[in-house]
Amino acid sequence: MSSARSSGAPGGVTSNPLVAIVGPTASGKSSLGVWLAERLNGEILACDSTQVYRGFGIGTAKPGLAERREIAHHLIDLLEPHEICTAGEYRKRAIGVLQEIERRGRLPIMTVGTGLYLRALLEGLADAPLRSEDLRKRLLRRAERNKPGHLHRLLARMDPAAAERIGPHDTPKLVRAIEVCILAGRPITEVHRSGRESLPGFRPIKIGLNPPRTALYERIERRTVEMIENGWIEEVKALVAHGAAKDAKPLLFIGYRELLEHLDGKRTLPSAISEIQQATRRYAKRQLTWFRKESGVQWFEGFGDDTAVAQSALRYLQAELGKANSSGAVREQSSSEVA
Repeated sequence: MSSARSSGAPGGVTSNPLVAIVGPTASGKSSLGVWLAERLNGEILACDSTQVYRGFGIGTAKPGLAERREIAHHLIDLLEPHEICTAGEYRKRAIGVLQEIERRGRLPIMTVGTGLYLRALLEGLADAPLRSEDLRKRLLRRAERNKPGHLHRLLARMDPAAAERIGPHDTPKLVRAIEVCILAGRPITEVHRSGRESLPGFRPIKIGLNPPRTALYERIERRTVEMIENGWIEEVKALVAHGAAKDAKPLLFIGYRELLEHLDGKRTLPSAISEIQQATRRYAKRQLTWFRKESGVQWFEGFGDDTAVAQSALRYLQAELGKANSSGAVREQSSSEVA
């Protein structure tokens, strides 16, 4: 089935479908994305702040090389560990990829782990203040002088909504959020709502995965152990051996931070695994909280690699793509009658 093209946008402007699969980590977004791409002539765009880094494969659940050979995957392995990827940089790269996919007549399917990246792409970015290195240094010094969680508590006083979606150990995001609050003189949540430019030329079709909470947590726990068995510790060792700084942003991701502490003799492996599982469960909960506020999502109760869920999602997308084709055909017929 080829991707749908619709001229149903106002003024006859082409509006191409863009599928976005949202859901918590370990819900099967990647599996569902590949399965749908095989049946809808699609290509995958990763929308994940962790998968953009080279060398971070096991701990970010990056699709394997076999999957990437069968279905084109984009926006993976873009940066080295010392580089910084912002929502704005992601948006710029994603728009370029979408234009290429459009020229090929394929259907773009996004697997979304980072809600902010999706929102930045679809709704645009606010005019946020530029970075202040002096302020950042002061905030980092405060974090070092105070008890763990100090920056998170500080952000919670300034912007409770932002603190709810940012983890207490995600120092780069906490620093940026506090920085924007201080420099803009208002919560970063308000800044993000203002001055946006939406994505032109595409009509998003959003589907969400909502597995039972108990089953999701059980899968997270099993997957963490499987990642360790599949060489996650060796991956972390290799990253450090190849020069990745231990305070580089991707080495602060869930799991990498705990395994570094294990390798440095600061915690046992069982302790690291337990902490990774707990942090991942908390992260999944934050993701669901974010995605439930996303407008226009068609939710499916279950995992993306469940056959019944995948079939239901396919039927829904086929119906939505059919609507787009019908709308385009009607508009083209009306235009020809006027001519």
